[in-house]
Amino acid sequence: MTRDLDGAIAATRFGLGARPGQIENASGDPRAWLVAQIKADGAPQPEPRSPTSGERLAELREYQRQRTLARQSGDAKSDPVKMAAKLIRDDAGADFMARVRLAATTDDDFAERWALFFANHFTVSAAKGATATLIGPFEQEVIRPHAFGRFEDMLVASSQHPAMLIYLDQAQSIGPDSQAATRAARGGRKVGLNENLAREIMELHTVGLEAGYSQADVTEFARAMTGWSLGRLDQSQEPMGFMFRPFAHEPGARTIMGRRYAEDGEGQARAVLADLAASPHTARHLALKIGRHFVSDQPPASLTARLARAYLESSGRLDVVARALVAAPEAWVSPPAKVKTPYEFLVSSWRAMGVPPDQGGAMAAAMTSMGQRPFSAPSPKGWPEEAAAWASPDSIVKRMAWSETFAARAAGQSDPIQVAENALGSRLGPLAAQTIARAETRAEGLSILLMSPEFQRR
Repeated sequence: MTRDLDGAIAATRFGLGARPGQIENASGDPRAWLVAQIKADGAPQPEPRSPTSGERLAELREYQRQRTLARQSGDAKSDPVKMAAKLIRDDAGADFMARVRLAATTDDDFAERWALFFANHFTVSAAKGATATLIGPFEQEVIRPHAFGRFEDMLVASSQHPAMLIYLDQAQSIGPDSQAATRAARGGRKVGLNENLAREIMELHTVGLEAGYSQADVTEFARAMTGWSLGRLDQSQEPMGFMFRPFAHEPGARTIMGRRYAEDGEGQARAVLADLAASPHTARHLALKIGRHFVSDQPPASLTARLARAYLESSGRLDVVARALVAAPEAWVSPPAKVKTPYEFLVSSWRAMGVPPDQGGAMAAAMTSMGQRPFSAPSPKGWPEEAAAWASPDSIVKRMAWSETFAARAAGQSDPIQVAENALGSRLGPLAAQTIARAETRAEGLSILLMSPEFQRR
Protein backbone atom coordinates (compact mmCIF):
# COMPACT_ATOMS: atom_id res chain seq x y z
CA MET A 1 0.00 0.00 0.00
CA THR A 2 2.86 2.43 0.80
CA ARG A 3 4.35 2.00 -2.65
CA ASP A 4 0.91 2.49 -4.24
CA LEU A 5 0.40 5.66 -2.19
CA ASP A 6 3.86 6.92 -3.10
CA GLY A 7 3.04 6.28 -6.75
CA ALA A 8 -0.07 8.43 -6.38
CA ILE A 9 1.92 11.16 -4.62
CA ALA A 10 4.59 11.07 -7.34
CA ALA A 11 1.99 11.69 -10.05
CA THR A 12 -0.25 14.15 -8.23
CA ARG A 13 2.13 16.18 -6.02
CA PHE A 14 5.38 16.18 -8.00
CA GLY A 15 3.56 16.00 -11.32
CA LEU A 16 0.53 17.75 -12.79
CA GLY A 17 -2.08 15.07 -12.09
CA ALA A 18 -2.23 11.44 -13.13
CA ARG A 19 -3.17 10.33 -16.61
CA PRO A 20 -4.76 6.86 -17.05
CA GLY A 21 -2.23 4.19 -16.11
CA GLN A 22 0.35 6.67 -14.83
CA ILE A 23 0.03 5.89 -11.11
CA GLU A 24 0.44 2.18 -11.86
CA ASN A 25 3.59 2.95 -13.85
CA ALA A 26 4.98 5.18 -11.11
CA SER A 27 4.23 2.74 -8.30
CA GLY A 28 6.94 0.25 -9.29
CA ASP A 29 9.62 2.67 -8.05
CA PRO A 30 8.12 6.16 -7.53
CA ARG A 31 11.41 7.92 -6.82
CA ALA A 32 13.21 6.38 -9.80
CA TRP A 33 10.21 7.29 -11.96
CA LEU A 34 10.65 10.95 -11.00
CA VAL A 35 14.44 10.97 -11.25
CA ALA A 36 14.20 9.61 -14.80
CA GLN A 37 12.55 12.90 -15.79
CA ILE A 38 15.56 14.97 -14.67
CA LYS A 39 17.39 15.31 -17.97
CA ALA A 40 20.49 17.20 -18.98
CA ASP A 41 18.77 18.93 -21.89
CA GLY A 42 16.17 20.45 -19.59
CA ALA A 43 12.39 20.33 -19.44
CA PRO A 44 10.26 19.33 -22.43
CA GLN A 45 9.43 21.95 -25.04
CA PRO A 46 5.90 22.61 -26.31
CA GLU A 47 4.98 21.96 -29.91
CA PRO A 48 4.78 23.89 -32.06
CA ARG A 49 7.67 25.94 -30.75
CA SER A 50 7.18 29.68 -30.55
CA PRO A 51 9.07 31.89 -32.98
CA THR A 52 12.26 33.26 -31.45
CA SER A 53 12.29 36.33 -29.26
CA GLY A 54 14.07 38.14 -32.10
CA GLU A 55 11.22 37.39 -34.49
CA ARG A 56 8.67 38.46 -31.90
CA LEU A 57 10.59 41.68 -31.29
CA ALA A 58 10.34 42.40 -34.99
CA GLU A 59 6.56 42.06 -34.73
CA LEU A 60 6.56 44.38 -31.73
CA ARG A 61 8.65 46.89 -33.64
CA GLU A 62 6.11 46.83 -36.48
CA TYR A 63 3.28 47.40 -34.01
CA GLN A 64 5.10 50.40 -32.54
CA ARG A 65 5.80 51.75 -36.03
CA GLN A 66 2.15 51.49 -37.02
CA ARG A 67 1.09 53.15 -33.78
CA THR A 68 3.50 56.05 -34.35
CA LEU A 69 2.25 56.54 -37.92
CA ALA A 70 -1.35 56.43 -36.71
CA ARG A 71 -0.70 59.06 -34.05
CA GLN A 72 0.99 61.30 -36.58
CA SER A 73 -2.02 61.02 -38.87
CA GLY A 74 -4.45 61.58 -36.00
CA ASP A 75 -5.94 58.08 -36.28
CA ALA A 76 -4.66 56.20 -33.24
CA LYS A 77 -7.13 53.37 -33.84
CA SER A 78 -6.28 52.69 -37.47
CA ASP A 79 -6.69 49.22 -38.94
CA PRO A 80 -2.92 48.55 -39.17
CA VAL A 81 -2.58 49.30 -35.44
CA LYS A 82 -5.50 47.02 -34.64
CA MET A 83 -4.09 44.24 -36.81
CA ALA A 84 -0.65 44.51 -35.24
CA ALA A 85 -2.11 44.46 -31.74
CA LYS A 86 -4.28 41.45 -32.64
CA LEU A 87 -1.21 39.61 -33.90
CA ILE A 88 0.50 40.12 -30.53
CA ARG A 89 -2.58 38.85 -28.66
CA ASP A 90 -2.90 35.86 -30.98
CA ASP A 91 0.80 35.03 -30.54
CA ALA A 92 0.45 35.03 -26.76
CA GLY A 93 -2.70 32.90 -26.94
CA ALA A 94 -1.03 30.34 -29.21
CA ASP A 95 2.01 30.15 -26.91
CA PHE A 96 -0.20 29.58 -23.89
CA MET A 97 -2.21 26.82 -25.53
CA ALA A 98 0.95 25.07 -26.74
CA ARG A 99 2.13 25.05 -23.13
CA VAL A 100 -1.26 23.78 -21.89
CA ARG A 101 -1.35 20.95 -24.42
CA LEU A 102 2.13 19.89 -23.35
CA ALA A 103 1.16 19.99 -19.67
CA ALA A 104 -2.01 17.98 -20.31
CA THR A 105 -0.30 15.19 -22.28
CA THR A 106 3.35 14.89 -21.22
CA ASP A 107 4.65 11.86 -19.34
CA ASP A 108 7.45 14.05 -17.94
CA ASP A 109 5.13 16.13 -15.82
CA PHE A 110 7.53 16.44 -12.89
CA ALA A 111 9.95 18.12 -15.29
CA GLU A 112 7.09 20.27 -16.55
CA ARG A 113 6.05 21.30 -13.02
CA TRP A 114 9.69 22.09 -12.22
CA ALA A 115 9.90 24.34 -15.31
CA LEU A 116 6.61 26.06 -14.42
CA PHE A 117 7.95 26.74 -10.91
CA PHE A 118 10.95 28.57 -12.35
CA ALA A 119 8.82 30.38 -14.92
CA ASN A 120 6.88 31.78 -11.97
CA HIS A 121 10.09 32.45 -10.03
CA PHE A 122 11.37 34.55 -12.95
CA THR A 123 7.99 36.07 -13.73
CA VAL A 124 7.49 37.99 -16.94
CA SER A 125 3.89 39.10 -17.18
CA ALA A 126 1.51 40.15 -19.94
CA ALA A 127 0.10 42.60 -17.37
CA LYS A 128 2.60 44.85 -19.14
CA GLY A 129 1.24 44.54 -22.67
CA ALA A 130 4.52 44.90 -24.54
CA THR A 131 5.82 41.66 -23.05
CA ALA A 132 2.83 39.45 -23.92
CA THR A 133 4.30 38.20 -27.18
CA LEU A 134 7.68 37.46 -25.55
CA ILE A 135 6.56 35.20 -22.68
CA GLY A 136 6.43 32.04 -24.79
CA PRO A 137 9.94 32.60 -26.21
CA PHE A 138 11.20 33.52 -22.72
CA GLU A 139 10.08 30.20 -21.28
CA GLN A 140 11.41 28.27 -24.26
CA GLU A 141 14.77 30.07 -24.47
CA VAL A 142 15.52 30.67 -20.78
CA ILE A 143 13.56 28.42 -18.45
CA ARG A 144 13.25 25.06 -20.17
CA PRO A 145 16.84 24.66 -21.48
CA HIS A 146 18.30 25.58 -18.05
CA ALA A 147 15.71 23.81 -15.87
CA PHE A 148 18.19 21.15 -14.70
CA GLY A 149 21.40 23.06 -15.27
CA ARG A 150 23.18 25.69 -13.18
CA PHE A 151 20.96 28.28 -11.54
CA GLU A 152 23.53 30.94 -12.38
CA ASP A 153 23.10 30.22 -16.10
CA MET A 154 19.32 30.58 -15.84
CA LEU A 155 19.74 33.79 -13.83
CA VAL A 156 22.02 35.37 -16.42
CA ALA A 157 19.86 34.21 -19.33
CA SER A 158 16.73 35.62 -17.71
CA SER A 159 18.41 38.93 -16.90
CA GLN A 160 19.57 39.35 -20.50
CA HIS A 161 16.40 38.21 -22.22
CA PRO A 162 14.38 40.89 -24.08
CA ALA A 163 11.22 39.90 -22.19
CA MET A 164 12.79 40.70 -18.81
CA LEU A 165 14.63 43.77 -20.08
CA ILE A 166 11.34 45.23 -21.32
CA TYR A 167 9.10 44.02 -18.49
CA LEU A 168 11.28 45.56 -15.76
CA ASP A 169 12.33 48.62 -17.80
CA GLN A 170 16.03 47.76 -17.84
CA ALA A 171 16.33 48.57 -21.56
CA GLN A 172 15.83 52.26 -20.77
CA SER A 173 18.16 52.48 -17.75
CA ILE A 174 20.94 55.01 -18.35
CA GLY A 175 23.91 55.70 -16.10
CA PRO A 176 23.69 59.27 -14.72
CA ASP A 177 27.35 59.96 -15.59
CA SER A 178 27.41 57.94 -18.81
CA GLN A 179 28.08 59.27 -22.30
CA ALA A 180 24.44 58.68 -23.15
CA ALA A 181 23.27 60.84 -20.24
CA THR A 182 25.67 63.65 -21.22
CA ARG A 183 24.44 63.54 -24.82
CA ALA A 184 20.81 63.55 -23.71
CA ALA A 185 21.37 66.55 -21.43
CA ARG A 186 22.83 68.53 -24.33
CA GLY A 187 19.68 67.84 -26.28
CA GLY A 188 17.43 68.82 -23.42
CA ARG A 189 16.21 65.26 -22.76
CA LYS A 190 15.95 63.65 -19.34
CA VAL A 191 17.24 60.10 -18.92
CA GLY A 192 18.20 58.23 -15.81
CA LEU A 193 18.75 55.13 -13.78
CA ASN A 194 16.03 52.50 -13.49
CA GLU A 195 16.35 50.16 -10.51
CA ASN A 196 13.49 47.75 -11.25
CA LEU A 197 15.48 44.79 -12.57
CA ALA A 198 18.29 45.14 -10.03
CA ARG A 199 15.76 45.28 -7.19
CA GLU A 200 13.79 42.25 -8.35
CA ILE A 201 16.92 40.19 -9.01
CA MET A 202 17.98 40.73 -5.41
CA GLU A 203 14.57 40.56 -3.72
CA LEU A 204 12.85 37.87 -5.79
CA HIS A 205 15.33 36.00 -7.98
CA THR A 206 18.31 35.52 -5.67
CA VAL A 207 19.13 36.41 -2.05
CA GLY A 208 15.73 37.66 -0.85
CA LEU A 209 14.91 40.36 1.67
CA GLU A 210 16.27 38.28 4.56
CA ALA A 211 19.79 38.81 3.18
CA GLY A 212 19.69 42.28 4.73
CA TYR A 213 20.95 44.27 1.76
CA SER A 214 20.37 48.03 1.66
CA GLN A 215 18.82 50.46 -0.77
CA ALA A 216 22.34 51.61 -1.56
CA ASP A 217 23.17 48.03 -2.64
CA VAL A 218 20.21 48.03 -5.02
CA THR A 219 21.23 51.39 -6.48
CA GLU A 220 24.83 50.29 -6.97
CA PHE A 221 23.70 47.08 -8.63
CA ALA A 222 21.42 49.07 -10.92
CA ARG A 223 24.41 51.23 -11.87
CA ALA A 224 26.43 48.10 -12.61
CA MET A 225 23.63 46.87 -14.88
CA THR A 226 23.40 50.04 -16.95
CA GLY A 227 24.18 49.24 -20.55
CA TRP A 228 22.38 45.88 -20.36
CA SER A 229 19.84 46.60 -23.06
CA LEU A 230 18.69 45.40 -26.47
CA GLY A 231 18.79 46.42 -30.10
CA ARG A 232 16.51 49.43 -30.47
CA LEU A 233 13.14 48.49 -31.87
CA ASP A 234 13.12 51.51 -34.18
CA GLN A 235 16.44 50.70 -35.87
CA SER A 236 16.16 47.66 -38.11
CA GLN A 237 19.90 47.48 -38.74
CA GLU A 238 20.52 46.52 -35.11
CA PRO A 239 20.10 42.96 -33.86
CA MET A 240 16.86 41.94 -32.18
CA GLY A 241 18.07 40.76 -28.80
CA PHE A 242 20.36 41.49 -25.87
CA MET A 243 22.98 44.15 -26.47
CA PHE A 244 25.45 45.76 -24.11
CA ARG A 245 25.61 49.51 -24.74
CA PRO A 246 28.90 50.86 -23.34
CA PHE A 247 27.88 54.50 -23.76
CA ALA A 248 24.89 53.95 -21.43
CA HIS A 249 26.97 52.21 -18.73
CA GLU A 250 27.73 54.07 -15.51
CA PRO A 251 31.54 54.14 -15.20
CA GLY A 252 33.37 53.30 -12.00
CA ALA A 253 33.82 50.61 -9.40
CA ARG A 254 30.84 49.44 -7.31
CA THR A 255 30.48 48.05 -3.78
CA ILE A 256 27.48 45.73 -3.35
CA MET A 257 26.71 43.77 -0.18
CA GLY A 258 30.26 44.38 1.05
CA ARG A 259 32.01 43.24 -2.12
CA ARG A 260 33.88 45.51 -4.50
CA TYR A 261 33.47 45.16 -8.25
CA ALA A 262 35.98 46.85 -10.52
CA GLU A 263 34.88 48.67 -13.63
CA ASP A 264 34.50 46.00 -16.32
CA GLY A 265 31.71 47.13 -18.62
CA GLU A 266 29.22 44.34 -19.19
CA GLY A 267 31.31 42.05 -16.98
CA GLN A 268 30.68 44.14 -13.86
CA ALA A 269 27.02 43.16 -13.55
CA ARG A 270 27.87 39.64 -14.66
CA ALA A 271 30.27 39.32 -11.71
CA VAL A 272 27.56 40.52 -9.33
CA LEU A 273 25.13 37.92 -10.68
CA ALA A 274 27.72 35.18 -10.16
CA ASP A 275 28.16 36.16 -6.51
CA LEU A 276 24.43 36.44 -5.94
CA ALA A 277 23.88 32.99 -7.43
CA ALA A 278 26.55 31.50 -5.16
CA SER A 279 25.24 33.12 -1.99
CA PRO A 280 23.93 30.94 0.88
CA HIS A 281 21.03 33.41 1.06
CA THR A 282 20.06 32.46 -2.49
CA ALA A 283 20.33 28.77 -1.62
CA ARG A 284 17.95 29.20 1.31
CA HIS A 285 15.59 31.51 -0.59
CA LEU A 286 15.22 29.01 -3.43
CA ALA A 287 14.99 26.03 -1.08
CA LEU A 288 12.17 27.65 0.86
CA LYS A 289 10.26 28.50 -2.32
CA ILE A 290 10.68 24.99 -3.77
CA GLY A 291 9.47 23.44 -0.52
CA ARG A 292 6.51 25.83 -0.42
CA HIS A 293 5.58 24.96 -3.99
CA PHE A 294 5.86 21.19 -3.77
CA VAL A 295 5.08 20.34 -0.14
CA SER A 296 3.28 22.91 2.01
CA ASP A 297 2.81 26.61 2.59
CA GLN A 298 5.11 26.26 5.61
CA PRO A 299 7.63 23.60 4.52
CA PRO A 300 9.58 21.78 7.23
CA ALA A 301 12.82 23.49 8.22
CA SER A 302 14.61 20.18 7.67
CA LEU A 303 13.49 20.15 4.02
CA THR A 304 14.65 23.74 3.46
CA ALA A 305 18.03 22.90 4.98
CA ARG A 306 18.33 19.74 2.88
CA LEU A 307 17.61 21.54 -0.40
CA ALA A 308 19.84 24.51 0.45
CA ARG A 309 22.71 22.15 1.25
CA ALA A 310 22.25 20.33 -2.07
CA TYR A 311 22.35 23.69 -3.87
CA LEU A 312 25.52 24.90 -2.17
CA GLU A 313 27.40 21.62 -2.37
CA SER A 314 26.71 21.36 -6.10
CA SER A 315 27.48 25.02 -6.89
CA GLY A 316 23.86 25.67 -7.75
CA ARG A 317 23.07 22.62 -9.89
CA LEU A 318 19.29 22.44 -10.23
CA ASP A 319 19.34 18.77 -11.22
CA VAL A 320 21.02 18.00 -7.90
CA VAL A 321 18.41 20.05 -6.04
CA ALA A 322 15.60 18.24 -7.89
CA ARG A 323 17.06 14.87 -6.91
CA ALA A 324 17.38 16.05 -3.31
CA LEU A 325 13.69 16.99 -3.34
CA VAL A 326 12.70 13.56 -4.65
CA ALA A 327 14.87 11.85 -2.02
CA ALA A 328 13.59 13.98 0.86
CA PRO A 329 11.22 12.04 3.16
CA GLU A 330 9.46 15.32 4.04
CA ALA A 331 8.25 15.60 0.43
CA TRP A 332 6.30 12.35 0.65
CA VAL A 333 4.28 13.14 3.76
CA SER A 334 0.55 12.55 3.42
CA PRO A 335 -2.09 14.02 3.45
CA PRO A 336 -1.59 16.65 0.74
CA ALA A 337 -1.37 20.25 1.94
CA LYS A 338 -1.31 22.22 -1.32
CA VAL A 339 -4.41 23.58 -3.09
CA LYS A 340 -4.18 23.48 -6.89
CA THR A 341 -4.02 26.77 -8.73
CA PRO A 342 -6.66 27.25 -11.43
CA TYR A 343 -4.07 26.28 -14.05
CA GLU A 344 -3.17 23.10 -12.19
CA PHE A 345 -6.83 22.27 -11.62
CA LEU A 346 -7.77 22.57 -15.27
CA VAL A 347 -4.68 20.74 -16.53
CA SER A 348 -5.14 17.90 -14.05
CA SER A 349 -8.78 17.56 -15.15
CA TRP A 350 -7.73 17.03 -18.75
CA ARG A 351 -5.02 14.63 -17.63
CA ALA A 352 -7.54 12.60 -15.62
CA MET A 353 -9.62 12.14 -18.75
CA GLY A 354 -6.57 11.27 -20.85
CA VAL A 355 -7.27 13.86 -23.55
CA PRO A 356 -5.77 17.26 -24.44
CA PRO A 357 -7.75 20.51 -24.18
CA ASP A 358 -9.50 21.52 -27.36
CA GLN A 359 -10.91 24.97 -26.59
CA GLY A 360 -8.21 27.51 -25.90
CA GLY A 361 -10.52 30.48 -25.53
CA ALA A 362 -12.77 28.65 -23.11
CA MET A 363 -9.83 27.58 -20.95
CA ALA A 364 -8.41 31.11 -20.88
CA ALA A 365 -11.81 32.48 -19.89
CA ALA A 366 -12.18 29.86 -17.15
CA MET A 367 -8.74 30.64 -15.73
CA THR A 368 -9.47 34.35 -15.80
CA SER A 369 -12.76 33.86 -13.95
CA MET A 370 -10.91 31.84 -11.30
CA GLY A 371 -8.37 34.61 -10.80
CA GLN A 372 -5.40 33.41 -12.84
CA ARG A 373 -5.51 35.11 -16.22
CA PRO A 374 -3.08 33.32 -18.57
CA PHE A 375 0.46 34.74 -18.65
CA SER A 376 -0.67 37.69 -16.48
CA ALA A 377 0.76 37.40 -12.98
CA PRO A 378 -0.15 40.59 -11.11
CA SER A 379 3.43 41.55 -10.23
CA PRO A 380 7.05 40.41 -10.59
CA LYS A 381 6.43 38.23 -7.52
CA GLY A 382 4.45 35.87 -9.75
CA TRP A 383 1.38 33.90 -8.77
CA PRO A 384 0.96 33.21 -5.05
CA GLU A 385 1.69 29.74 -3.71
CA GLU A 386 -0.38 29.85 -0.52
CA ALA A 387 -3.59 27.85 -0.34
CA ALA A 388 -5.61 30.85 0.89
CA ALA A 389 -5.09 32.61 -2.45
CA TRP A 390 -6.94 29.86 -4.33
CA ALA A 391 -9.49 28.56 -1.83
CA SER A 392 -11.81 31.54 -1.37
CA PRO A 393 -15.58 30.89 -1.50
CA ASP A 394 -15.85 32.69 -4.84
CA SER A 395 -13.03 30.61 -6.32
CA ILE A 396 -14.69 27.38 -5.16
CA VAL A 397 -17.99 28.42 -6.74
CA LYS A 398 -16.22 29.18 -10.04
CA ARG A 399 -14.48 25.80 -9.95
CA MET A 400 -17.75 24.05 -9.29
CA ALA A 401 -19.44 25.74 -12.24
CA TRP A 402 -16.56 24.86 -14.53
CA SER A 403 -16.50 21.25 -13.28
CA GLU A 404 -20.17 20.79 -14.13
CA THR A 405 -19.70 22.18 -17.63
CA PHE A 406 -16.53 20.19 -18.23
CA ALA A 407 -18.05 16.96 -16.90
CA ALA A 408 -21.14 17.30 -19.08
CA ARG A 409 -18.93 17.61 -22.15
CA ALA A 410 -16.17 15.13 -21.25
CA ALA A 411 -17.89 12.31 -19.38
CA GLY A 412 -19.04 10.37 -22.46
CA GLN A 413 -19.12 6.63 -21.72
CA SER A 414 -16.39 6.78 -19.09
CA ASP A 415 -16.90 5.19 -15.69
CA PRO A 416 -16.45 7.99 -13.09
CA ILE A 417 -15.19 5.66 -10.38
CA GLN A 418 -12.59 4.23 -12.77
CA VAL A 419 -11.54 7.76 -13.71
CA ALA A 420 -11.24 8.55 -10.00
CA GLU A 421 -9.10 5.50 -9.29
CA ASN A 422 -6.85 6.29 -12.26
CA ALA A 423 -6.51 9.94 -11.20
CA LEU A 424 -5.97 9.47 -7.46
CA GLY A 425 -4.98 5.84 -6.81
CA SER A 426 -4.58 5.21 -3.09
CA ARG A 427 -5.30 8.86 -2.38
CA LEU A 428 -8.98 8.30 -3.19
CA GLY A 429 -10.81 8.20 0.14
CA PRO A 430 -13.77 5.88 0.87
CA LEU A 431 -16.29 8.73 1.26
CA ALA A 432 -15.37 10.31 -2.08
CA ALA A 433 -15.40 6.90 -3.80
CA GLN A 434 -18.80 6.09 -2.37
CA THR A 435 -20.27 9.47 -3.35
CA ILE A 436 -18.92 9.20 -6.90
CA ALA A 437 -20.25 5.63 -7.25
CA ARG A 438 -23.72 6.71 -6.13
CA ALA A 439 -24.00 9.61 -8.60
CA GLU A 440 -27.09 9.45 -10.79
CA THR A 441 -25.21 10.20 -14.03
CA ARG A 442 -21.67 9.86 -15.35
CA ALA A 443 -21.39 13.63 -15.63
CA GLU A 444 -22.47 14.09 -12.02
CA GLY A 445 -19.98 11.48 -10.84
CA LEU A 446 -17.14 13.12 -12.76
CA SER A 447 -18.09 16.55 -11.42
CA ILE A 448 -18.07 15.17 -7.86
CA LEU A 449 -14.59 13.76 -8.46
CA LEU A 450 -13.23 17.08 -9.73
CA MET A 451 -14.56 18.97 -6.70
CA SER A 452 -13.52 16.35 -4.15
CA PRO A 453 -10.91 17.44 -1.57
CA GLU A 454 -8.59 14.71 -2.85
CA PHE A 455 -8.64 16.09 -6.39
CA GLN A 456 -8.50 19.76 -5.39
CA ARG A 457 -5.39 19.18 -3.33
CA ARG A 458 -2.02 17.79 -4.27
